[in-house]
Amino acid sequence: MLRTAHPPAPLPALPALLLAILSVQGGAAFAKVLFTQLGPVGATGLRIGLAAAVLSVIFRPALRRLTAAQWRALLPYGVVLGAMNLLYYLSLARIPLGLAVTLEFVGPLLLAAVTSRQRRDLLWVLLAALGVLLIAPWRGAGLDGLGMVLALLAGACWAGYIVLGGRVSQVVSSGVGVTTGMIVATLAVLPAVLISGAWTVVTPPLLGAGALLAVLSSAIPFTLELIALRTLPARTFSVLLSLEPVVAALFGWAVLHEVLRASQWAAVVLVMIASAGGAWTARQARAERPDPQTTSGPGV
Repeated sequence: MLRTAHPPAPLPALPALLLAILSVQGGAAFAKVLFTQLGPVGATGLRIGLAAAVLSVIFRPALRRLTAAQWRALLPYGVVLGAMNLLYYLSLARIPLGLAVTLEFVGPLLLAAVTSRQRRDLLWVLLAALGVLLIAPWRGAGLDGLGMVLALLAGACWAGYIVLGGRVSQVVSSGVGVTTGMIVATLAVLPAVLISGAWTVVTPPLLGAGALLAVLSSAIPFTLELIALRTLPARTFSVLLSLEPVVAALFGWAVLHEVLRASQWAAVVLVMIASAGGAWTARQARAERPDPQTTSGPGV
């Protein structure tokens, strides 16, 4: 059975994912401005809604031409995308950023462990898990129970986003997939935004800051992640995402002058080793894959 080949990705998978992580952390610098004035629900709605608008102008998806099979992949992807962002921002209202990012990563980490097929994959997962535990600010104030539960639920949505995003990347182009997903996500969080009343305090400066946040934290990273999901296995993608709390810690040190403890620097090293190991595993798996031209029988 012949399969329609996808056009080559504009970026290789690994650079695309690394750029996505950097873009998310850059957008985090602007999130606090919106967060303090709009609250977590309002900031989520503005970020997702403006991202959907920007992406719609860029990619102009022909929604009416999408097939039923494509919609079956896109609808759950968009709903999970909206829930993930809303739960994450709600958790940030109750617990510190570092703890929220760390707890959210439990979802992708468990996904990597469940889908792992080789011992070397489990090694990278364990190293990443150890690094995440070391970098988390487990001591001190801010350990709000509900906030931690919300972060864990956001992590569960993150794991679902990885799986569903992989399916979306196989049925539509990255631009159409992420744009349609953001439109669905906007509709999914719209009731919460309307109930919160945050839309009544939106001003032109807030719209400008929201547009920048939408581009850095949603439009760019989600598009790049779909590109990465075309070729990276879900378990490798999950391990590489362990760079999220590491990059957040380094941004805090370089930009906010936050001092890292020795255990947190050890976490940085462990997570970077795990991410590099995950990339190496993916490359080795592709190198060991048999050539289809030499293994396919006649008539295939």
